[in-house]
Amino acid sequence: MSNFMNVDEFILTITETDVSTAGTVYVACPADGRIESIQSVINGAIATANVVLTASINAVAVTGGAITVTQSGSAAGDVDIVIPSALNHFVKGDYIKIVTGGQSSNTISAHYTIRCKSTGR
Repeated sequence: MSNFMNVDEFILTITETDVSTAGTVYVACPADGRIESIQSVINGAIATANVVLTASINAVAVTGGAITVTQSGSAAGDVDIVIPSALNHFVKGDYIKIVTGGQSSNTISAHYTIRCKSTGR
């Protein structure tokens, strides 16, 4: 993965107030494209259990779009990344949803960065 973005790439971001509580956050797709990668970063240590985050486009799960945030040794600034392998295409007006299972404890916010590539359909 390059450190630079190409002209046909764009970033979508989502903030979740508590990654340790089961919940769902959404972001609208502003153009046709595909998800190239999904990153998470937490703002503190989680406890009790790992957090599993799953991504979907509308109601369809993104293949390879699940992130596990490891509880052991977690700290503010921990970054996790996945690169989806299929079912990662969207059209303008769709939404990307990230669901957290609520497995951990501690009220910790998280930020998600979704790197996309325009398909220009």
